[in-house]
Amino acid sequence: MDAHSPAAPGLGLPAIQALAAADMAATDALIRRRLASDVVLINQIAEHIVSAGGKRLRPMLVALAGRATGRVGPDHHQLAAIVEFIHTSTLLHDDVVDESDLRRGRKTANALWGNAASVLVGDFLYSRSFQLMVELNRMEVMRILADTTNRIAEGEVLQLLHVRNPDTDEAAYLRVIERKTAVLFAAGTRLGALASGADDATQQALYDYGLQLGYAFQIADDVLDYAGDAGALGKNLGDDLAEGKATLPLIHAMAQADDATRARLRAIVEHGDVTALPEALAAIDRAGSLDYSRQRARAYASAAEAALAGLPDNQAMAALRGLARHAVERGH
Repeated sequence: MDAHSPAAPGLGLPAIQALAAADMAATDALIRRRLASDVVLINQIAEHIVSAGGKRLRPMLVALAGRATGRVGPDHHQLAAIVEFIHTSTLLHDDVVDESDLRRGRKTANALWGNAASVLVGDFLYSRSFQLMVELNRMEVMRILADTTNRIAEGEVLQLLHVRNPDTDEAAYLRVIERKTAVLFAAGTRLGALASGADDATQQALYDYGLQLGYAFQIADDVLDYAGDAGALGKNLGDDLAEGKATLPLIHAMAQADDATRARLRAIVEHGDVTALPEALAAIDRAGSLDYSRQRARAYASAAEAALAGLPDNQAMAALRGLARHAVERGH
């Protein structure tokens, strides 16, 4: 289909997963091979993280962006593994910083093996990702990934500055999720296009798509922390509140609340008071903050789809559009 034909509708998640299945199998096999270490504890923790499953959304984006812009080969699978290693290392570090004990319905690595082991295995995954990068021997790939991991680290520190900070506003919240989530999505989609030999304009379009998708995905995730089903989420409802993180639903509720309610919400954030979750939920409900947050997520998802306009259309491009919709419609 040429660039001027009407875009095919976005695919549903089962069709997207089927389209990416062979690439994901190749990527998973590579991940398992390259996780191996002669240090037993590294293998144990790495296996615990990998076998937990998860959406594998980031490596899937590398493969789909590659298929959308050309042929997919071993370099795409290696890039997808690199992106997943970077993501997994940030999860290990995050869970330590946040003192989390549950992720994807299972005990976190830090809950099982302690903080020191989790941080150090996170470091192993980071350094393994850089070994894989060097093997590709492409300076542009290394530059993109080095810049991305640096921005992720900035995002971690920025988020730390906003813990138990009731003055966190929407702009500050968006700065955190740009670095913590969106830049890795964007790097994945750009690298998929780069490895397929796409020109600079196409790479930029896929980068823009990934960035907007990352915003949509994270805002939708933060809505689920107040509106999801704990069993389906695989984590405790209200975890963000317990960690003193003011995410968009609560930020919006504070901005809309009367003085007395705002003062109470500020105190809840300052103390990370998860026992006050029903109060916070009531204020969020009164202010229409979940609807507001969902609208913001949908706007970013629409911007992600718009970034693909004008690119040649195919099944993989329809899958990317479908992922933008799925990001804001999912229940976990």
